[in-house]
Amino acid sequence: MTASVTIVGAGLGGLTLARVLQLHHVPVTVYEAEASATTRTQGGQLDLHEHNGQLAIQLAGLEKEYRSILHHGGAAQRVADRHAVILGEVPDDGSMAKPEALRGDIRRVLLDSLPAGTVQWGKKVAAATVAGDGRHELTFADGSAVATELLVGADGTWSRVRPLVSGQEPAYAGMTYIDTYLQDVDRRHPASAAVVGDGALYALEPGKGFLAHREAGHVIHSYVVVPRPAEWFDRIGFTDADATRAVIAAEFDGWAPELTALIAHSDTAPVLRSIYQLPTGHRWPRVPGVTLIGDAGHVTVPGGEGANLAMLDGAELAQAIAAHPGDTEAALAAYETVMFPRSHAEAIAARETVELIFGAGAPHALADLFNG
Repeated sequence: MTASVTIVGAGLGGLTLARVLQLHHVPVTVYEAEASATTRTQGGQLDLHEHNGQLAIQLAGLEKEYRSILHHGGAAQRVADRHAVILGEVPDDGSMAKPEALRGDIRRVLLDSLPAGTVQWGKKVAAATVAGDGRHELTFADGSAVATELLVGADGTWSRVRPLVSGQEPAYAGMTYIDTYLQDVDRRHPASAAVVGDGALYALEPGKGFLAHREAGHVIHSYVVVPRPAEWFDRIGFTDADATRAVIAAEFDGWAPELTALIAHSDTAPVLRSIYQLPTGHRWPRVPGVTLIGDAGHVTVPGGEGANLAMLDGAELAQAIAAHPGDTEAALAAYETVMFPRSHAEAIAARETVELIFGAGAPHALADLFNG
């Protein structure tokens, strides 16, 4: 008989795992620290790729629902210099190779596919401990506890499950994103809207720049990238939104005003997104009754594959569990045998992507790629 599966984390990876398990009639419960599905926004747009994220959607039987939330036209890309001169661009060709959709909408599709009660909200894990015979115990911040037969950490960069299998902790990657939004852009910020265009804009110089994306509802969502050490951001504090906007905008003195407006005129308080990573090729010995998926197992610099990998991890782990009823260890070993080399290769590719975008050749290296 297949063991009941306990998942920590209701992100895209954990929810994909839960959905595919339920399609195979495997009992599963997801524990999530957030109080509800609407506790916080879920970030910007994601392009799910055919060979991983979209494959996971197919294995989850949610292709129709996924297609209904796509942002058509949002896959266009352009690159500019600090003066907002467009150096290269590629249109949205309308293909399904890597269409755009809001992370929050993808999460909603997954949540709506699960029976009520599958996700237990407000369950922040305080500790995960070994209970013997391949079992583990989760203790929650509210004082409750639960025993697990098969435990999966889908709880991201700062996973509470990871210490059961690995002593590695994420290290600062030397990159920080500041998350901002402009609202009603065509009326209130027409110059910024024009330079961003219908899809994504990369406005760059070596080590820094703006990654902006047009989202549905006349919104521009931006990540402002500043090459400063973690301590510099700690000193800002991010408690005074106006002061934070001014300090970050000052790092772009001399840049075109339609670009600096992405931070200086942000309609939301800037949010710090410091980037942390595990060692390239992070892996662990087979530990009975527990494994990791997504960023919990292989967080790296943002190269465009993080959510895609988490979803494929979840779908393939579910398939392995269903294919080995009554043999948890065979299922976990089969999953990890495939996942480890894949995540290793993707971590290397992510670093190459970051070098392409922010390296010494910026912005021309990316422009040359776009221009063929």
